[in-house]
Amino acid sequence: MTEGSRRKSVLGRAIDGVSLGAVFVILWAGVHFAPGLRADAALVGSIGFLLLAGVLTAQVLEVVGLPHLSGFLLAGVVAGPHVLGLIAADTVPRLKPVNTLALALIALAGGAELKLEHLRRSLRSLVAATVGHGVVGALLSGLVFFAIRPFFPFARELSLPASLGVALLVGIIASARSPAATLGVLSQTHADGPLSQFTLAVVMISDVVVVVLMSLAVTLARPLIDVDATIGVHAFGALGHELLGSVSIGTTLGLALSAYLKLVGRQPVVVLLATGFGGTELLKYLHFDPLLAFLVAGFVVQNLTHQGERFLGAISAMGEIVYVLFFAIAGAALDLGLLRDQWPFACAFVIWRVAVTLGVARVSSRLAKDPPAVVEWGWSGLVAQAGLSIGLAAIMTQELPSLAPVGNLMLATVAVNQVLGPIVFKIALDRTKESRSLAALEDLGPPPVRT
Repeated sequence: MTEGSRRKSVLGRAIDGVSLGAVFVILWAGVHFAPGLRADAALVGSIGFLLLAGVLTAQVLEVVGLPHLSGFLLAGVVAGPHVLGLIAADTVPRLKPVNTLALALIALAGGAELKLEHLRRSLRSLVAATVGHGVVGALLSGLVFFAIRPFFPFARELSLPASLGVALLVGIIASARSPAATLGVLSQTHADGPLSQFTLAVVMISDVVVVVLMSLAVTLARPLIDVDATIGVHAFGALGHELLGSVSIGTTLGLALSAYLKLVGRQPVVVLLATGFGGTELLKYLHFDPLLAFLVAGFVVQNLTHQGERFLGAISAMGEIVYVLFFAIAGAALDLGLLRDQWPFACAFVIWRVAVTLGVARVSSRLAKDPPAVVEWGWSGLVAQAGLSIGLAAIMTQELPSLAPVGNLMLATVAVNQVLGPIVFKIALDRTKESRSLAALEDLGPPPVRT
């Protein structure tokens, strides 16, 4: 980068900082001098503010090498109801439809990023990592929780069978990863290489495995925790119906999207918006899993049709907006009071989870004879947690209300991992030289389309 570019970069960051301060002041003035502006006006204003503040905060934090996702999160946390209160507590739940759309698009993009050719080449590595993190890692995390349960006030009174059931659920939630964080960091860094390809594939496949394991775990844990409950065959039948139905609908949706792109091709963004909103609600109404269905749909478009690059291009056109809103809303929704109350337990569990992830990754990568970059840094992209983990904790407390304190612990843990994970993954991509710096992008031109 030339000296002139450096001065321009410094000036640009200074302007971003001043602009960010101005945005916060304007919203603060609006909240305090026009407190009657609520409902729809507050909702629209919150969305616009989170977009602008998230982008500006990310640009400012980029000076110290933090990923953009950290800026999006920080903007949401500071503006949220637990810090400055610029976004009211009753407004945050009303932002849920925006998150619904973001999760749908992230799942579609994640499925479309999985190329069958690459999966075949790295099958041994993916099987070792999926089994290692999805099964062995979950068991280790669960066993540790079981061993240290006397230190948790809410777990001291649990019976032995109930403790085993809770440990099983905690282990499954701990094994969940964050496709949104992975794709967000890769989108910013334009990284391409063994580590980025490995992380993307493992995160997408392992989260499908986690969804299945969580359904099985709830079925098995219920009679351990609730003595009046029993394991019914119908529960496994319902699980099979949900999985097969989700895959079938996802396949059909993928073929339909491909046909639209080939035969019509106009306004794909509008079609994706309708698919994200309407498709999610319909799938939930039919008791199918939207994440699995959208992952399958993206995979089908990429690998069974010739519309994969066009499909990814349409999603990429909305990419920055999707990640800004998803993580800024997640930041605003973070319950800092809960984190303050649970931080000793949450930090202890985070440290253990990172240690388990690191150990399992090193063993599985050596067994699979992965490239050196994956052996050393393959764990880094598996630290982050976000929407899926929160959803799994919600399922646990919904199905077993007595486990609300455990759900709170998991939410506090996810909050820490949500902040820590993207930072660790970006450091790994920089260390392995898979990240493409701004200077490199200027020299090499536009990056190739990720397929």
